[in-house]
Amino acid sequence: MPSYNLAELTGKQKAAILLMSMDVDVAAKVFKELDMSEVEQIALEISNLKDVPANVVEDVIEEFYELMQASSLMLEGGIEYAQVLLEKTYGPERARDIVEKIKVLTTIRGFNILKQADPAQLANFLSKEHPQTIALILSHLPPAQAADVLQEFPDELRSDAIVRIATIGKVSPALVSEIEQVVDQIAETTLSQNLAATGGAQIVANILNKSNNALAKSLLESIEEKNYDMAGEIKRLMFLFEDIIQIDDRGIQRILRDVDKRDLALALKVADEKIKNKIFKNMSERAASVVKEELEFMGPVKLKEVEQAQMRIVDIVKQLESEGEISIGGRGKEDIFV
Repeated sequence: MPSYNLAELTGKQKAAILLMSMDVDVAAKVFKELDMSEVEQIALEISNLKDVPANVVEDVIEEFYELMQASSLMLEGGIEYAQVLLEKTYGPERARDIVEKIKVLTTIRGFNILKQADPAQLANFLSKEHPQTIALILSHLPPAQAADVLQEFPDELRSDAIVRIATIGKVSPALVSEIEQVVDQIAETTLSQNLAATGGAQIVANILNKSNNALAKSLLESIEEKNYDMAGEIKRLMFLFEDIIQIDDRGIQRILRDVDKRDLALALKVADEKIKNKIFKNMSERAASVVKEELEFMGPVKLKEVEQAQMRIVDIVKQLESEGEISIGGRGKEDIFV
């Protein structure tokens, strides 16, 4: 059994534990507010966590509450104001610790990820940025890596960047914000982590089942590139709209009894022809004609509306499966998801 201690947990591990302690619906809503790179990293951490003691979960939740309280106070009256009020609640030493953590959380993120990036790839990304942004990012990297990146630049950009590194002074908040965005973009592309096949697969599957179709598919593809077996395990534990093709005809007919016809038309708007044919052959000729006509005259719709309709149908599928009214074929096979 792994040994966990709050002081030894990384920020990503704490975030993963916090999400694991939440209701699945709430965790899914949090995921929707994060960037794809952040979702991927946290999902991988969830997959790696196993048998976390209750006292560690409680410590993580308590720390989160303290940080949120401190952030709220800082927004209300600044760091000094927050520290005074936190000292009254937690004492001087604990208050200083909380404030320092907040400062760290609000500074530039992602440099540890960049340290693992390939110099040529990093140079390709940075070459599109302002030289001052390039200089500040390179100044935070190990000298050997910074030298390798500079070597990839054209002569003029290389000279400009090295001069700016030598003369870096006070950094404006606007530049900090810009650099943070650049770092996040690079981290999303260069992130490289290994997955371990652990009990977290079920938690990831539960969260993705509550996420929109596009997010779930994108994340699964990303995980599959890094660990095919782990992706297969997660896929076996979840269900996406496209997997309706795996349900037998009797099951499809049962599902259609509960599906709103407008939702069905929206869900089929961007669906594969195989899925459309599967659905239409299990409807009466008149009902199929109504849906086809709706599709024909629907016009442009927002992708978000399509995804929401597909999610509502997936919810019906999962509900009917849990009640034993239908069976999702192919469970446990690697070709469930295509």
